[in-house]
Amino acid sequence: MIFLLRLFRRLFTFILLLIIVIPGYFAFSIWNEGHNAKPVKSDAIVILGAAQFNGVPSDILQARIDQAKVVYRQGLAPRIITVGANAKGDNFTEASTSRNSLLERRISRSAIAAIPIGRDTLSSTVAYVDFMRAHKLTSIIIATDPYHCYRAEAEAKDLGLRASCAPAKTGPAAVKSAGWRYILRETGAYLAYKTVGHFGIHLTDQIKK
Repeated sequence: MIFLLRLFRRLFTFILLLIIVIPGYFAFSIWNEGHNAKPVKSDAIVILGAAQFNGVPSDILQARIDQAKVVYRQGLAPRIITVGANAKGDNFTEASTSRNSLLERRISRSAIAAIPIGRDTLSSTVAYVDFMRAHKLTSIIIATDPYHCYRAEAEAKDLGLRASCAPAKTGPAAVKSAGWRYILRETGAYLAYKTVGHFGIHLTDQIKK
């Protein structure tokens, strides 16, 4: 009986440590990538969608668009993909809003592809990866919030792309503005993806093949 009690206590302690250590590790990884991510020369840049208001980008989306423009002007990729659907009742999609903003900033229309699909990171990633496969593109720079980089890159890599991140330097989700709440939220989202979403996209990928 004493042996079983000790075994139970050790098992409980081990599980408790896992509950603390694993999220802590990924929270640090998310923070670290947010502070140190750098774009690598690639086939394309993707702007992940965020809120828009009747065709006007939210501050978060505009910061992503601005960062994509900077990377494009640096010659790190020859094309930009915008992605994101619309909410019910919206006249514009996140993808079209990002595209129009790029056009206003004199990015060539021929360099932009808009994919009006995706209401979250995972569905948006699946959509732009499908587009890239169809066009034989294999590497991507993801323009998004700094603390979103880690998960966005992981999802792209899990679908077979070489991925790096161009974290937004301005806006409410930039490092200087975002706090630990964003990191905690991303930690939960990443763990949920790895336990549920990761399985789902691979199952979908196998069905497509």
